[in-house]
Amino acid sequence: MGELERELPGNGHEVEAGVHNYSKESEWVKPDDPLLLERLEWFKDQKLGMMMHWGPYSQLGLVESWALSDADGDWSRHDVDWTDDMDRFKREYFGLNRTFHPIRFMPEQWADIAAQSGFKYLTFTTKHHDGFCMWDTKTTDYKITGADTPFSGHRYADVCRHLFDAFRDKGMAVSAYFSKADWHTPFYWAPGMSEDGLTSRGPSYDTKRYPELWERFVQFTHRQLEELLTDYGRIDILWLDAGWVRADNRKNAQDIRLGELVDRIRKERQPWLLTADRTVGRPYENIVTPEQTVPAKPMAIPWESCMTLGTQFSYKFEDDYKSAREVVHLLLEIVAKGGNLALNVGPQPDGRLPSRAVKRLKEMGEWLARYGEGVYGTRPVAPYFKDGFALTQKDNRVYAFKLLSKNACIGRAETVVDIPYAGEVVLAEWMDGGERLPFERNGGGIRVALPAMEKREEAPFACVFRLTVA
Repeated sequence: MGELERELPGNGHEVEAGVHNYSKESEWVKPDDPLLLERLEWFKDQKLGMMMHWGPYSQLGLVESWALSDADGDWSRHDVDWTDDMDRFKREYFGLNRTFHPIRFMPEQWADIAAQSGFKYLTFTTKHHDGFCMWDTKTTDYKITGADTPFSGHRYADVCRHLFDAFRDKGMAVSAYFSKADWHTPFYWAPGMSEDGLTSRGPSYDTKRYPELWERFVQFTHRQLEELLTDYGRIDILWLDAGWVRADNRKNAQDIRLGELVDRIRKERQPWLLTADRTVGRPYENIVTPEQTVPAKPMAIPWESCMTLGTQFSYKFEDDYKSAREVVHLLLEIVAKGGNLALNVGPQPDGRLPSRAVKRLKEMGEWLARYGEGVYGTRPVAPYFKDGFALTQKDNRVYAFKLLSKNACIGRAETVVDIPYAGEVVLAEWMDGGERLPFERNGGGIRVALPAMEKREEAPFACVFRLTVA
């Protein structure tokens, strides 16, 4: 269970079984800065981001970081089958840096795959809760370029630098994931200070009783973020995880003075920087981030569902991946409700992207290359997502996507389709063939006559209509 009992949509806790909930629309604060408002409109245009959780934990195939927390052991340690000694497990986990050697890592290839698949930005884990840094930080030796990490001598050792550059070179934006919690530094999990000897998500000490120690953690965190936001080029979004790290945590206040840092960075270096301070609300949660879920209703704020292509965020051996059809349908539902999809792919420990995952991504990219006009740069339009249709709008065009199952028989003989759009339509087109379609008003929508398609082994992901509206 989450450390706070703060009511939010869904399960009522900020984090449960490692999954963050998301803030209510009423908690979102509209920025005053015109540039940030402009960047939020830019963000809404992007629609599809690639998320990547990668670090030494990929060698185990376990869920990232969470098994280190005794308080989360009931759900995170199911696959820890080689030992019952959790102290030993933690030592083994924190020692994974000594065997992490992803010599097949090719950042340019990752960026190529992302571009071919239709992604517009990258969200990459610079540091998860375990504290291992994927950039050449000066704050700790627990890093990808550290002397104990065999990959440290590789030409791509500073992973964040090379990955960010490769994605920017392909025209994609960069969103830097950063965990506000750090379970490796002694300034957060201070040795010997836990009352029961167990670990949990929060610091191992009372921050009010030990303000000097907490201040050391705050300064440590600020230095790390300043490195990323100063030395690693343009960062479009700072994506902050660990929502329990917050000043008003009723169990143990954890004020890292985020606003102080962000305001300074915006003033001195990156005025365009958007921040996603998950589940905290208020001025620094510019983007709300549902996790492994899609809101039941459209939200009129900037939001992004982070969803996994497989069954977990980090790499899992022999994982089950969603089909391209499932991913396209997921994307269309999210976009129709006004959000973006951050689709997570966990890289392998050797530095490659899983081949089965890449196949799914490229299939999605092929579909987007044909129908992306109705996805990118659009805004939601009523009735949004209804009766198997996802609707979007761009200028005077409405795009209606009828989601199809693999075995759907639509179009194999001449068919009429009822599109639930109530606006005034002056032209209806079928995007599969480009034909103009006869249509008539039908109750609260329009009825179009669809010409017959050639019989296929399986139905397309969706039947796509472009409506010109008055």
